[in-house]
Amino acid sequence: MATPDQKSPNVLLQNLCCRILGRSEADVAQQFQYAVRVIGSNFAPTVERDEFLVAEKIKKERLQLCCVICSSVAERCALDSLLLRQAADAPAELPGPRHTVGTELGQRGEQRHQQYGRVRPEWPDPAATVSPAGPHHTPGVGDCLRQQLGSRLAWTLTANQPSSQTTTSKGLPNTVSRNVTRPRREGDASGAGEVTEAALVRDIVYVFQGIDGKHVKMDSVENRYKVEAKANLSKSLRDTTVRLAELGWLHNKIRKYTDQRSLDRSFGLVGQSFCAALHQELKEYYRLLSVLHSQLQLEDDQGVNLGLESSLTLRRLLVWTYDPKIRLKTLAALVDHCQGRKGGELASAVHAYTKTGDPYVRSLVQHILSLVSHPVLSFLYRWIYDGELEDTYHEFFVASDPAVKTDRLWQDKYTLRRSMIPSFITMDQSRKVLLIGKSINFLHQVCHDQTPTTKMIAVTKSADSPQDAADLFTDLENAFRGKIDAAYFETSKYLLDVLNKKYSLLDHMQAVRRYLLLGQGDFIRHLMDLLKPELVRPATTLYQHNLTGILETAVRATNAQFDSPEILKRLDVRLLEVSPGDTGWDVFSLDYHVDGPIATVFTRECMSHYLRVFNFLWRAKRMEYILTDIRKGHMCNAKLLRNMPEFSGVLHHCHILASEMVHFIHQMQYYITFEVLECSWDELWNKVQQAQDLDHIIAAHEVFLDTIISRCLLDADSRALLNQLRAVFDQIIELQNTQDAIYRAALEELQRRLQFEEKKKQNEVEGRWGVTAAEEEEENRRIQEFRESIPKMCSQLRILAHFYQVLAGPGPHWCVPAVDRCHQNRCGAAVPGAADDQLRREPALPELQAGLQRALRGPRAKAAGVPGLPRAAWLPRVSPPVSPGATCAGDCRSR
Repeated sequence: MATPDQKSPNVLLQNLCCRILGRSEADVAQQFQYAVRVIGSNFAPTVERDEFLVAEKIKKERLQLCCVICSSVAERCALDSLLLRQAADAPAELPGPRHTVGTELGQRGEQRHQQYGRVRPEWPDPAATVSPAGPHHTPGVGDCLRQQLGSRLAWTLTANQPSSQTTTSKGLPNTVSRNVTRPRREGDASGAGEVTEAALVRDIVYVFQGIDGKHVKMDSVENRYKVEAKANLSKSLRDTTVRLAELGWLHNKIRKYTDQRSLDRSFGLVGQSFCAALHQELKEYYRLLSVLHSQLQLEDDQGVNLGLESSLTLRRLLVWTYDPKIRLKTLAALVDHCQGRKGGELASAVHAYTKTGDPYVRSLVQHILSLVSHPVLSFLYRWIYDGELEDTYHEFFVASDPAVKTDRLWQDKYTLRRSMIPSFITMDQSRKVLLIGKSINFLHQVCHDQTPTTKMIAVTKSADSPQDAADLFTDLENAFRGKIDAAYFETSKYLLDVLNKKYSLLDHMQAVRRYLLLGQGDFIRHLMDLLKPELVRPATTLYQHNLTGILETAVRATNAQFDSPEILKRLDVRLLEVSPGDTGWDVFSLDYHVDGPIATVFTRECMSHYLRVFNFLWRAKRMEYILTDIRKGHMCNAKLLRNMPEFSGVLHHCHILASEMVHFIHQMQYYITFEVLECSWDELWNKVQQAQDLDHIIAAHEVFLDTIISRCLLDADSRALLNQLRAVFDQIIELQNTQDAIYRAALEELQRRLQFEEKKKQNEVEGRWGVTAAEEEEENRRIQEFRESIPKMCSQLRILAHFYQVLAGPGPHWCVPAVDRCHQNRCGAAVPGAADDQLRREPALPELQAGLQRALRGPRAKAAGVPGLPRAAWLPRVSPPVSPGATCAGDCRSR
């Protein structure tokens, strides 16, 4: 048998702790002390967490209260009739037995109340509030019975007594009708169609929870709570009831939104946080309702009259629910404003309501915003510190496309969802956030740099709780911006260091400038000299390996050999798409291979632009090369053709036209080299040196390419000028061909004349006649034919000069008049009294027309196309039409 000590509560509790935990008494000392404190504490009544359970509990208690009161009323009525009959039959001098019966019945009623768990109310003494005023009221049996029944049953005998008292100075009504209506809080009307204020208070408390009362119900048509039209109410009570019922309408609106969205998983974490914040506010609202319900319950239990200061009235409810109504109105406005929104857009909608002058509303919305924005900030900090993006429901303002490959990671994989950018985050901050996470992923996936993020970024503080988010919103301008800026600068700096040191980004940019933009002058000139024998051949006869060998020879023979092997191995030859009639000059191009992280800056589109610019610059360089050969021909042939004075005019004509073209090409080369390439490159280099992130470098490089494309007349707006410039290039090539033909004919004629003179001298040495008459006549005839061909040569040169004058645009048009004058002075075909302009307006000779047709049929340089691009992108060359004024009146005619 256990000792008394073993039966004590402390010993039993300690044994229970030891048995549950499976430890000794010494080991469970701390748990035992905690259990003692729990058992000995006085906890407050439990507040139901589920408002539905609260409502059901209130309904159940209301039903039990109705049953108790109905049974009590029936019992009291039976007691009343029984006592009246006993009072009528019993003698007046024997009150003892009647008092004994009343006491016994009162005890029975109390026992019945205790059976239902009700506390006996302490109703006020009816004698202090009821005064006899009826014509049939006489002291005697009735008063004695009232004194004998006591305070518990006295109201059943005085309920029908008329009132004759007025309201006190404190506004407390002392009438019997006011006091006796309190027990009818269940909705029992004191008369036909009359609704008491107590019944309205009871209904309003239920309406606050969205439950229809007996007299106040929801009108589905008008979507509001209304008092029944048949209810007999004063206008003031009806208006006050409607004002109070608005609280229930607001509650229903918020509750409906939370019920719909709480089960929708696609609503996302931000939406669920918003619903949780609304539930939290509704929980506080339900606490208020539980207090009101407890107050009603207490008044019913203790029998508090409606007129006392501590009782519930409509006016008191109106005052007590003023602040809750403001909160519910704010929540309902948020619910309306947030319809159809999710993620960062939802956070922006909530943040918009913080811009109010009401501090009460602002504090409420800020609290909700701290809960709503916590998932957004969690996404943000995980993105900028780890580069991870787990956005299942597309709530974050950074979007990821998993279908994009690694080579396009920087350009296309990560983008901004502008609609999801919260309004408390600026566009500049959102761009920095995007760049931070994108830089981390670029380092890991493209640069294969697995350096931990903690070594890149010193500060790694995240929003671990809504309180951190709330603290962050209090200092958006400093704390939040400081974290974003610090992570942005450190991550971007580390990425640029990796690109410059490990992958030599700046060296590759300079290499592209030297080779694709013809910045390495000695290399380009030597390469052109080596390629000339190959490129004059048809394009279909070229082989890339031969051209590659020539390229390597040019590299070894110039300063290009001192470049890094990493750069030289990327330099290659590329043959463009071949069209019928193309030569090697039309399809040859240099190429620079890029891959890895460098390809992020030098994308395929950028390299296509570089090819277009290279072809334009290569063609312009070729024109300079051709004109240099023409000048060399002038210098070499001028001495050889001194013995042909009739040919001096043609030589002078060629010299003037070539000088004009050289002047034009030199001016164009100066413009392209200094005004376009050098200035644009200087701007690019300065921007690259000052760049804070990779996007700045990419943007500066794109601006550089757009600038040189537009200034080199390769854009769509300069189509006409480009066609005109290409026509000028065609005229230069035509001049080369024409001059070669003229020189060839002149040199052949000179050779024949020298041979004739040599033969003549040889015959004289041998003692014979130098020439016979037939030989001399044949020689003179041949010389005359050559002299007759000179005007045709001049006509061809005049046609070229005229075309060049038309194509070159406004300027010193001295070329054609000079040709006319030289033609007149040297060929002896002057027209007396005719001015230069008149000469140019005279009809063309047949020989001139034939020369024009030959000029139009001359070789045209073809526009080079880039593989992968349509030929139309390279702007077809259009030769200008023949002007009616392109005539010559100074041609030599046979006289």
